[in-house]
Formats: sequence, C-alpha cells, structure tokens
Amino acid sequence: MEVKKISKNIHSISLTGKTAEVAVLSDIHWDNPHCDRKLLKKHLNYCKENSLPVVIVGDLFCLMQGRGDNRRNKSDILPEHNNAFYLDSIVETAVEWFKPYADIIKVIGYGNHETGIIKYQETDLLKRFVEMMNLKYNTNMQIGGYGGWIVYTMHYRKNSTASFKHKYYHGSGGGGIVTKGALNLTRALEMYEDMDLFTMGHIHENSSRNDVRESLLNHNGKYKIQQRQIHHCITGTYKEEYGEGSHGWHIERGAPPKPLGGRIITFSVKDSVDENDKNYIEKKVDSRSFPI
Repeated sequence: MEVKKISKNIHSISLTGKTAEVAVLSDIHWDNPHCDRKLLKKHLNYCKENSLPVVIVGDLFCLMQGRGDNRRNKSDILPEHNNAFYLDSIVETAVEWFKPYADIIKVIGYGNHETGIIKYQETDLLKRFVEMMNLKYNTNMQIGGYGGWIVYTMHYRKNSTASFKHKYYHGSGGGGIVTKGALNLTRALEMYEDMDLFTMGHIHENSSRNDVRESLLNHNGKYKIQQRQIHHCITGTYKEEYGEGSHGWHIERGAPPKPLGGRIITFSVKDSVDENDKNYIEKKVDSRSFPI
C-alpha cells in the first residue's frame, strides 16, 4: 500500500493481487458533536483489519466554532475543544484519535471547511494535521487537493501491472433532494477524461453508477473499438444532523436524513483473449457501502 507524491495533487498507490480494495471517505466532520464516531471507528477498524488503504476526499474537519465564524453555535462544540486554543485543540486531539489508523490513511484532500479556515483564519489545519501525524507516527500520509488524481497500480502477477485512474473532487453546490447528485456526475463526464473512477462528496449522499464511453484503441498500429467503463461514486457523510427531525439548521432548510458512511472501491483485473486470439487485460471498477 505504498503511496507516492507525483505532483501537488497527483499521487500513486500500489496494490497487490488481481482484486484489491480501497476505502474512500469524505465529509467526516470529526470535531462536530453530530459526527458518528462510533460508526467511523467501526469502518476504520474494518479497513485496518482488511488492510485497505484509506483516501479521504475533503471535510475531515468541521471547524465552524471559531471566533468570527457566523455559523458558530455553542451547542455544536465538544468540551475538549471549548477553550482559548480552539483550532489547535482540534488538531492535537485528532492526531491522538486517528493514531490507530495512521498507517492506512494514504491521501487526504481538502474540503470547503478546511479551505474556509485558510481563507478566514489564515492557517492550514489539514497540513498541520498531516505533518503532525507523519512526524509523530513515522508515516507517509499525503495531502491532496480539493480535486486531484490518484493512480492505483496493481501488481497482479510477476512483472505485470495494471493501472486505474481515480479523479476525485470534493464537490460543489447543495445537491438536489430529487436528483441526489446525479447531475454532478453527468457534469464530471463533460469536464474530465481518461478516468476509470470518479468520486465526490460534499452533498452528503451515498451512491454509485456506471457510465460507458466508446473509444478507439491503438495497439501496435492496429485500431480497435472498445467500450470504456467509468464508475462514479458519491461518498456519504459521518455527520448525522437530522436526529429526530425536531429542530436545527438542517431541519429548517428542509433537508432530509442523509446516508452515513463512505464507500469501498473494488479494482479487478483479468487476463483474457480476444476474437483474434490476442491477449489483453480486462479491468473493472465497482463499489459498495461498508458491511453492517
């Protein structure tokens, strides 16, 4: 599960076997009292037990209770963060809480909550968190972007590899109660090319779908039409703010209960033979929610 930085927001992760899995999480909002830490710990323990690398695509933190933040609410701050060093205490306590998972978390990207703190408080808490984790636990956790790419290289047999390209983007807009982010995925098809997997978060939904594109493949001067499979995911949140539906900002704006949890991505490769007895590699990407 080695991770390497290729450029500012491009990373590579090595995988082994003909089938491998990666967990993609987003919108954890770890420091918010509504974060379901019990569920988060359960999912991270599952990743630990099954040796799954973890990618977090934005909003690891919530960070809304600082001075000057118009969103702050006294009931939305944990006791251990209710002090004169609010932002510092979040980073310090998070470093301790995530200690058991320091070796499996590979890439963490920014969300709007982290970039908001950079904009208004002039400090990069995500960078501080990752640097402290790496320094304290001797790990190689990497910082991604608000959007970026991860290339997964699968070593599926001796001297043979296959790669999968993952375009991630934290997300934008509010999502739709009816469409539940389907339009965001369609927009992604118009904006990005050459991806095997696209994931986004932000709108606190949890779903997946497949799209197919016809392409022309050139192999040793011979052309062949192939259908390229593209797997799309929207990763859910770990902040359960609907509750019993009685009151609060989430209720007042007419938002529904949201699905909790991230998604587990499955990458598969298979040696095959075409109609001309030529060898080629079949690749497939799929995803599922975490088991009960």
